[in-house]
Amino acid sequence: MDEEYDVIILGTGLTECILSGILAVEGKKVLHIDRNDFYGGESASLDLAQLYQRFRGDEKPPSSLGRDRDYCVDLIPKFLLTGEGLVKVLVYTNVMRYLSFVPISTSMVYYGDKIYKVPSTSNEATLSPLVGFMQKLKARSFFEYLREWRETDPATHKGLDLDRMTMSQVYDHFGLNEDTQEFIGHAMALHLDEKYKAQPARRTCDSVIMYASSASRANIDNRSSPYIYPQYGLGDLPQAFARLSAVYTGTFMLATPVDEIVRNAAGGFEGVRSGDQVARAKIVIGDPSYFASAVRKTGRVIRAICIMKNPIPNTSAASAQIILPQRQTGREHDIYVTCLSADQKICPPNVHIASISTIAETNSNPEAEIKTALNLLGPVEQKFVWESDIFEPVADGTADNVFISRSYDATSHFETVYDDVKDMYRRITGHDLVLKNRNDADNEAQQQQQQQ
Repeated sequence: MDEEYDVIILGTGLTECILSGILAVEGKKVLHIDRNDFYGGESASLDLAQLYQRFRGDEKPPSSLGRDRDYCVDLIPKFLLTGEGLVKVLVYTNVMRYLSFVPISTSMVYYGDKIYKVPSTSNEATLSPLVGFMQKLKARSFFEYLREWRETDPATHKGLDLDRMTMSQVYDHFGLNEDTQEFIGHAMALHLDEKYKAQPARRTCDSVIMYASSASRANIDNRSSPYIYPQYGLGDLPQAFARLSAVYTGTFMLATPVDEIVRNAAGGFEGVRSGDQVARAKIVIGDPSYFASAVRKTGRVIRAICIMKNPIPNTSAASAQIILPQRQTGREHDIYVTCLSADQKICPPNVHIASISTIAETNSNPEAEIKTALNLLGPVEQKFVWESDIFEPVADGTADNVFISRSYDATSHFETVYDDVKDMYRRITGHDLVLKNRNDADNEAQQQQQQQ
């Protein structure tokens, strides 16, 4: 450990491991430290005994739930859209070789006290009760506009400037009512609340295009939803990027306490001390738990894990996502429900693991805030409910070379994680993250070495 590195990374959460893999591939000498003896941090996968130990101390799991090792329960389950940014990172870094993904059976949305399948084909959209008949025609006009839109061809913009217009203005332009806006903004663009409507429309439109592309790919592959999930849980994702880092220049040290962030006289980062050893580097990256004085609390997330012997009623599916838009529950933020099963190899046969997440809006009983979602699940064998704080860095890190990731939010997808990766990479390196096929990048690196 008493060495000089280019980058030191603290914590093995997904954000940190993605950056570790990318920077190591780019030739940086990386030291990656975690105080825990497992990968994943807050996004770890736990067996049944670990789950009970974390939330119930010495209490033992009932024998009726089966063997401990048959469980890989994700603390923060998130689904991947096949067209989203993180999937592109997996492909372009060749990390996919370490992982195996399986489809999620269905995606549903809560509307008027019932749940309905989110349409993934034009035929399903025609029959769906989520959007009224006249609104279907207007929504089709909106979707056709996005399908034809090309950034480099102003003729396809038809007078709309998506970078200047708010999403609310775009909705008004196409005559879309509140129900249709809710479907587009929350079931497709996957926004957590209504703030997006006052923001530039480009981000939402890009998200809708990405969702539609993922749904189209799912139809080609005969899948009923655009979402996929890694077998054996999300804990394999950070481990896969850790393997990538180790193949190149990365060194990993688990179960290693971080006793001090060493700074120079000017306050800039200089190294990390563990016991009587100090590792030095120009840059440090880490999750908020390693930098208590350099982050601020922005909110709280309510999470629940429910072990069931049945799939969620009215889904007819072994795995599912259910989005409860905030307008349907009288809240400011959406509630997300995920359900996984033995299809994803995260639990024994005939067991289902449902997870619920949302932003806390009161200081009262967190279980009361997710009651609507809990009522959808049917009989629950075991339930674990907790709250966690959300943190973000106070500074961008460019002044002292301390770059801190954001806490995981309540969403059930990875776009916000990928946004954080791109933002941190830009601040660390001074340029945008450009994804290249791993073979192409390796060839470029070899050519550069030969020229030197």
